[in-house]
Amino acid sequence: MLNTDPENGNKEEVGTPVLALPYPPKPEPENKKGNIWIRSISSLALYLVIGYYFFSANWALLLILTAIVVFHELGHFLAMKMYHYKELGIFFIPLLGAYASGTKREVSQRQSTIILLAGPLPGILVGTVLYLVTKGKSGDISFQTFTLLQSTAALLIFLNVLNLLPIYPLDGGQLLNKLFLDESKIVGKVFVVLSALALGYFAISIHFYPLLVFPLMMLFRLRTDTKFDELTTKIEEKGINLEKSYEEIPDEDYWKIRNILIEDNQSSLKNINPSPPYEYSAHEDRVVTAIENLLQRTIVQDLSWMGKLVVILVWVVSFATPFFLHLDLPFFHYQAR
Repeated sequence: MLNTDPENGNKEEVGTPVLALPYPPKPEPENKKGNIWIRSISSLALYLVIGYYFFSANWALLLILTAIVVFHELGHFLAMKMYHYKELGIFFIPLLGAYASGTKREVSQRQSTIILLAGPLPGILVGTVLYLVTKGKSGDISFQTFTLLQSTAALLIFLNVLNLLPIYPLDGGQLLNKLFLDESKIVGKVFVVLSALALGYFAISIHFYPLLVFPLMMLFRLRTDTKFDELTTKIEEKGINLEKSYEEIPDEDYWKIRNILIEDNQSSLKNINPSPPYEYSAHEDRVVTAIENLLQRTIVQDLSWMGKLVVILVWVVSFATPFFLHLDLPFFHYQAR
C-alpha cells in the first residue's frame, strides 16, 4: 500500500495491511530453484576465471582439476536427488573446491552416509581403473598422453582420498560426525574446533593461505550455531513446536516466530516492523527464509553398528588405495602468477 503525504506528494511504501483476520495466512515460500542454478553457474564461472589467473601457465591442469571437482560433487548431487532432496545445487569456491547442497525434512543416517561416500568413492574407483588400464599401455601410446592419463588417475585417487580425512568439513569429517558424534552437540562442537585448528595449521605449514578461509568459516559457523540454539530455545519456551515443515506451521505461530526474530535483532530483518498490526513487509521473503532455516530436521538413526562397521571398512580400504597401487604424488609443472 502507498501512503501519500498531502503536503509534498511524496509516496512511501508501508506494506500491505491485512484487516480481515487476526492472524493473516503465512506467505507462500518462493520458488528458489531458478535462483539456485543461477548461483551455481555464476560460482562456476568465477571459479574458472580465478583458476585461470593462477593456472594460466597450465590450463590443462585447471581443466582436469575442475573436471575432478565436478565429478566428485555430481556423486553427492545424484545421491541427494535419489533420496528426494530439494533445492539442489552445486556451488564452487575458487581455488578451494565445491560443495553440493540440498534440503530435506527427514534426514536418515544411512542415506546421509551414502550421500557422503557417493562423492569420493566413484572418483577413487575411476582413478584406480584408469591407472591400471593405462599402466599396461605405456608402449602403445605417446609418452605425453601416458603421463597425462596417469597423472589424471593419480589426481582422482589422491584428491578423493584426501577428502576422506576425518576433518570437518571434508567428507571424512562429516562421515565421522554422522556416525558417532551427531547425537552430542558438545562433542560435535569440540570436533569442529579441533578440525578448524588442524586445517589452519595445515594451511600455514604449506603456505597456502587461501585455505584459511575454511577454518575461519567453521569458527564463524560455530558461533552462529550457538546463537541459533539460544534462539530456538527462546521460541520453544513460548510453546511453539519447531519440529515441523514450513507448510505445517499454523499462521499464529508464523507471526509469533516473526516477532521473536525481529526482537532478536536479526540483521536480515532490521528494517521490518513487528506485529500488530499484521502487515506483510516489502521484504517478507526474508522472514520466510529465516523461519525456514529455524525449523529443525528430524534425524533418523537408522544405521546399525554392523552398518557402521561396514562403512568404516570401506573408509579404510579407500584410504589404503594409493598404497596398494604404489602411487607417487602426481607432479605437474605450472607457474602461479
